Amino acid sequence: MVYYKDEKIQIRDMVQSDGQIITCEEIAQGWNQTIEKYEMRLQHQAAGKCVALVAEYKGNVAGYINVYANSENGPFANQGYPEIVDFGVLEKYRNKGIGSKLMDIAEKIALDYSDIVYLGVGLNSGYGSAQRMYVKRGYIPDGSGVWYRDKVCPQYADCCNDDDLVLYLSKVLR
Repeated sequence: MVYYKDEKIQIRDMVQSDGQIITCEEIAQGWNQTIEKYEMRLQHQAAGKCVALVAEYKGNVAGYINVYANSENGPFANQGYPEIVDFGVLEKYRNKGIGSKLMDIAEKIALDYSDIVYLGVGLNSGYGSAQRMYVKRGYIPDGSGVWYRDKVCPQYADCCNDDDLVLYLSKVLR
């Protein structure tokens, strides 16, 4: 299904071949990536757990985002609130409006399930642009504190500032 299309950007459902393209592109960027993550998203999409989206820029796969209707993770787990998960734009396609358009479509899809959407964002500097984008879009911390490896990180606990250290943010959509 195509959710958005203009002269440069198209947002559509993820298909099998997208996973390999994204994996290869992320490895070329120096990321430690495997295709299993994208295969899992496609399985979840087939099972009706999520909507897995891909952005194309001038016909090339450029980014991705996933919306889980009733996420099983984070502070709003199993409460009927949708979660935006695993959002990325390949480096060579950044600053072209692709990320904003992916978020627009993801929020529109989330609105089909609830007036509130949430997401987790990493705390290391690699997530800096995402952190700024979410604040500009009206996301606020949910108040549960920092999470590490899918659990609240207790005060003074040891943790590692890796991709598993996140802050959850939520947004009222209407």
